Amino acid sequence: MREEASILHLDLDAFFASVEQRDKPSLRGKPVIVGGIGGRGVVSTASYEARVFGVHSAMRMVDARAKAPMAAVLSGRFQAYRQSSRIVMRLLRELSPLIEPLSLDEAYVDLAAGGIDCSDIGAVEKLVTELRAELHKRTAGLTASVGVATAKSIAKIASETAKPDGQLIVVPGTEVELITPLAVRALPGIGPATMERLALLGIRNVADLQTASRTELVHEFGIRAADWLKRIAFARDDRVVEPYREAKSISMEDTFATDITDRAELERIIASDSVVVARQLAKHKVFARTVTIKVRLPDFTTYTRSRTLSGATDRAERIAHVAQDLLRGLDTPQGVRLLGVGTANFTQAAQEELFDEDAGRITEEVRLAAPASRSARHIHASWHPGDDIIHDTLGRGWVWGSGDTVVTVRFENRDTGIGPVRSFEIDDPALHHADPLPLEWDTPEPEESNLDHYTDLVVSVE
Repeated sequence: MREEASILHLDLDAFFASVEQRDKPSLRGKPVIVGGIGGRGVVSTASYEARVFGVHSAMRMVDARAKAPMAAVLSGRFQAYRQSSRIVMRLLRELSPLIEPLSLDEAYVDLAAGGIDCSDIGAVEKLVTELRAELHKRTAGLTASVGVATAKSIAKIASETAKPDGQLIVVPGTEVELITPLAVRALPGIGPATMERLALLGIRNVADLQTASRTELVHEFGIRAADWLKRIAFARDDRVVEPYREAKSISMEDTFATDITDRAELERIIASDSVVVARQLAKHKVFARTVTIKVRLPDFTTYTRSRTLSGATDRAERIAHVAQDLLRGLDTPQGVRLLGVGTANFTQAAQEELFDEDAGRITEEVRLAAPASRSARHIHASWHPGDDIIHDTLGRGWVWGSGDTVVTVRFENRDTGIGPVRSFEIDDPALHHADPLPLEWDTPEPEESNLDHYTDLVVSVE
C-alpha cells in the first residue's frame, strides 16, 4: 500500500450521452439514451436526465423506452467518442507516463510516476481542479469525476462518490472510514452474482463483509476469493497502474432483431465476423491458438464452445472454418438470438499447424460476400438516429429519425443554436453521411488506439 494518495481515477460523466448533448444543442438538458435501437438492443449510456426515470446502462432498450418515452434514443457515434477519448488520454499523459485506460471514458493515472509530489493534499486538490477544467476546455464541454487515493480500488470508489462532475481526494489513513458504510456493490470487482451469494450470508454492506466469518466466505467462495474479499473490505489493494496490458481475447458478437434458424445464414455470419476478428488480430500483431463461439438461444440459454489449434493463426478463413465446425456441433432448431466468434490464447508469432484441415475450403467468394449479408441484416435503412449528416444546401445536421421512405434531419451542430427540422426522401441525393466536427485539441494518429489497452476487446452489433 502507498503512503501517499498518488493513484488517480478519472471517469467521464455519462460519456456517450454527454458527447451527444454537446454536439446536439436541442438535446442539452434533455433525457438522452445511447445504445442498440433494435427490439433487442440494450442501453450503453443514459444521460443524468434519463437516469431520473430509472434508465441505466445494460437495461433492455424496450424497458428504457417505457420508463422514459420522451427521451431521445440514439444508436451512437463511435468515431465521435474516440475523438474525445483521444483528447482526454493525451491530457492524462501530460501528468504521467503511467496511464491505464480501462475504456474510452475511464483510466487510472500514477501521479507519482509523473514526478508529482502527492504529500500535500491541498496541492493535489489544486492539480485535479485544474485537470478537470482543462479537460472541459479541450473536449468542448465534457465533464469528468476524479478520485485520488493510495490504492486503485479506493480511487475508483472516490470518483464514483464524486459523481457527477466532482472530485474527491482520500486522505491516507481514512480509506476504511470511507468504504465501511457503503453497500458491497460499491467495491470494484463485486458484480450482481457475487452480491447475491454474499446476501445469502447476510452480507449487504462493507461493514458486514469486514466482520464476516472467513470460514463462511471460504466455504462459499473458496480460499483465494475469500481472502480477496477480506482484503478489499479493508481497503488493502496493492495493484499497480499498468499502462499496457496484452489482450486476453478478441471477439465479435451479433445480437439479432429476430431469431435466425437458417444454418447457412449463421455460417455466413460467422465468415463475416471472422474477417473482423482477423483484422483485430492483425492490428494487435498477435496470432490465436484458440477459437471460440458463443451461441444464445431465444430462451437465453447460452452455449460456448472452443477448440485449441495445433498451431496459431490470424487468418479469417481458418477462424471461420473452426467456428463453423463448432456451430455444427450444436442443435439450434428454435433459432439463434446471439452469435459470437472469438479468439484467445495469443502468441506473438505464427505457428504453422501440422494439419490445416480447411486449406482451400472457404473460398474468397464466400468471405467477401458475407459482410454485405451482415450489412443487409442489421441496417434497416441507411440512416441511424443521431448520425452526422450534411445536406448540399442546408449544411450540417443529424438524423432525428428515419423510416422506410423518409429521413428527418435536425440542422444544428455544437457551434450553433437549436436548429430546424426537415424531412427528405430516404434516398435524397443531397444528403450525405458526415464525420464528426473536428475538435481543436484532437490530432489523430492512425496507429494510436485506446482499444489497444483493453484486456478483452469485444465488438458488438445489435
